Amino acid sequence: MFVLLSASLVGLSDDLLQIYEGAKKEIFMDGIPRKWRTFIVALIGAAGAYWFYYKLGMNSVIIPHFGQINLGIWFIPFFIITMLAVFSGGVIDGVDGLSGGVMASIFSAYGGIAYFQNQIDIAAFCMVITASILAFLWFNIPPARFYMGETGMLGLTATLTTIAFLTNAVAVLPIIAFPLVVESASSIAQMIARKFGKKVFKVAPLHNHLMAMGWSRERITMRFWVVSIFCAIVGMILALLK
Repeated sequence: MFVLLSASLVGLSDDLLQIYEGAKKEIFMDGIPRKWRTFIVALIGAAGAYWFYYKLGMNSVIIPHFGQINLGIWFIPFFIITMLAVFSGGVIDGVDGLSGGVMASIFSAYGGIAYFQNQIDIAAFCMVITASILAFLWFNIPPARFYMGETGMLGLTATLTTIAFLTNAVAVLPIIAFPLVVESASSIAQMIARKFGKKVFKVAPLHNHLMAMGWSRERITMRFWVVSIFCAIVGMILALLK
């Protein structure tokens, strides 16, 4: 709950700065500068890692079909890096309905994993989040009347990281959240390519590249939803298979 609230408050501050301060101060034109946000998310991740390692005694991850891998003290940086990686996938929030549909699929998958692991409280929490996202999505489908913004994406990505560790299913997170991985990877690849004076995509992240190629927003959203549902099902099966 601490992770969800703190990340959401950071996101809310970012959105408010864009609305009220962006026109006054250039530094806040895009809200809290990306480097500052990344640092704050890393601090939230560090707090979460501390709780898992020292309070819950967690220092390992389970890899399907390979068993448990003990990380020792390296569990802490691994948790922080995972938090930052999932946070970077927040760039998917760029088309009406896109992030909502994808995140609903992801949380549904983790709700299923938690249920079959008899973690009923976590399963219920995931389903509450999924239902909330679907309620939001009802009004976010074009023409959108509400927007996710950083308030939603920061809170959801931070919470997703925590749930992935609570269910000990962080190993399948890249599969279940594959659309987030692709979106983040496309942005990173574009930034690296630009340093060498080249471009991998017309525009990054991937959904913007697809729009530049002539895909309609509806087509992009529907295709991402299909891929997200498929990946969520595959990831959930892999997590539950012994």
